[in-house]
Amino acid sequence: MLEPLLTGPPMDSLDIALHLMNFSAPALVLALVLPIGARHVLRLPTGPLAIWQQMTGILLVGVAVLVLGVIVLGRDGKMSTYGLMVLLQATCQWLLSRAWRH
Repeated sequence: MLEPLLTGPPMDSLDIALHLMNFSAPALVLALVLPIGARHVLRLPTGPLAIWQQMTGILLVGVAVLVLGVIVLGRDGKMSTYGLMVLLQATCQWLLSRAWRH
């Protein structure tokens, strides 16, 4: 017999907010680090977008991959999801900075 998916006491709004922040934290860290690292460490071109626009785009890609990983794999925290997130966020940074022209 299948166990219920949700077990334990119900979560209040603070618990939900903390869970969502912790869920999206890996995507947020990469979204902050990639554009700054590309500009200052790798000396890649800045591209046509401001740094906050690049961070926003990269964050959206990362969170979308994490949500897709939960849907497809059935749980959070799989290394394959994190690997795909890093790959797609780095590709997004490469595209947004137009690094192929460098």
